[in-house]
Amino acid sequence: MISFEVGSKGVTLEYEPHFGGNAWVTRELKAAGKVTLSRVFFFRTSDLVAETAHGAAHDDEADEDDRPLYRFRFATTKNGYHRIPGRILGIDNDVLIVAEGIALDRKVFVAERNISIFRRIAKLKPGSEIVVGGDRVDSIAVEAFGELLERFPNSIEVDRYAAARVETILGEFFDGATSARDHYESYLNRRNAGARGRALRRDELLRAEIDKFVYLRETLSSWLARAASYSEKEWQKMVVGVILLLFPKYVAVLENVRIADFYSRPDKRKNRYVDLCVVDANGNIDVIEIKKPFDDILLSRAIYRGNSVPTKELSGTIMQAEKYLFHLSKWGVEGERELSKRYGSALPAGLQIRVTNPKALLLLGRHRRTDGTGGLTENQSFDLEVIKRKYVNMMDIVTYDDLLRRLDRIIVSLTERAGSAGLGQRADKRGTERRD
Repeated sequence: MISFEVGSKGVTLEYEPHFGGNAWVTRELKAAGKVTLSRVFFFRTSDLVAETAHGAAHDDEADEDDRPLYRFRFATTKNGYHRIPGRILGIDNDVLIVAEGIALDRKVFVAERNISIFRRIAKLKPGSEIVVGGDRVDSIAVEAFGELLERFPNSIEVDRYAAARVETILGEFFDGATSARDHYESYLNRRNAGARGRALRRDELLRAEIDKFVYLRETLSSWLARAASYSEKEWQKMVVGVILLLFPKYVAVLENVRIADFYSRPDKRKNRYVDLCVVDANGNIDVIEIKKPFDDILLSRAIYRGNSVPTKELSGTIMQAEKYLFHLSKWGVEGERELSKRYGSALPAGLQIRVTNPKALLLLGRHRRTDGTGGLTENQSFDLEVIKRKYVNMMDIVTYDDLLRRLDRIIVSLTERAGSAGLGQRADKRGTERRD
């Protein structure tokens, strides 16, 4: 059992083995001069303050009352922070935790299955101090850190994630596991089997469109429910499979598109690669950036003069898209010829690529958290809309919840036009449930 004793000048970690008479810590310190506790805390012999037992020597036959108690120097307290040397947590960064506002216990440092929380944070912030709480500008807010601890995966989540990964990787090798595209094509074949040889009526065309968008909405919703089980590459591949159905104006999707950059090195052309480009029915090329649907990558938790500002993830994605659009536009007619020649086989016959004021579509983030609760306040939603409007002339920033709402409204509109009041009510009800 691990506990912490906080004094005016520092913090001591107290460790009492779960099993009576278990003196393995003493043996480790004598043999190697160091010991590791819970796979997270790393101590040297010089860190040991005291080793005591309840009235007996430390041998393997001691009873319950003879359990040893070890006390290690853990942190020094100064200027309102507990400073923990990085080596004690197995990282290069010293960790500063505000002395008032966070109660030190094991769960602050150790997650389920002995995962080091600060080791994960250190991977995102190499080389510099990690500060939790207080007034420092580089600190992690106490509220944000508390939310991190609450949302860190527990054992059940880890097991389900592992199961989902296995299903994702191996599912296609088992009988009955077919892709979303296969399901959709099979459905269309069944739907249209009796319609051959006669002209489709307007209501049949509308119903076919309704069925398509209902299928897309349900497919996207099911993917979002399991989004954590996919890597970003896997997620992009899945969304690309239905991108032309989600955005009917486009007729072709081009992957890993090589474009020319004449500005990074003025004396030499440099190649840049765009993950996804789309081409519309007139040959105009646009850029698409697809990110995994995390629910906290849109707005920073830090407030600047009462305003919410974009996260680094959102700002970086916007900047990346702007650069792609800049280089495409500067490439001009030469670029049109090269792209048309290189990707002609992926285009409808006779279509040439045109670089005509290209735009970008950014598909990322969510308004809702994975547990279904709202992820943005009313003020944050307003600030996010301001950010979207700022770039509206060159890119469309769309969250996955935006996309679901668009599909809901398309379905309701088509259903009303088809004159099916019952289906309209059902579609509207499902759309309302997502928006509430």
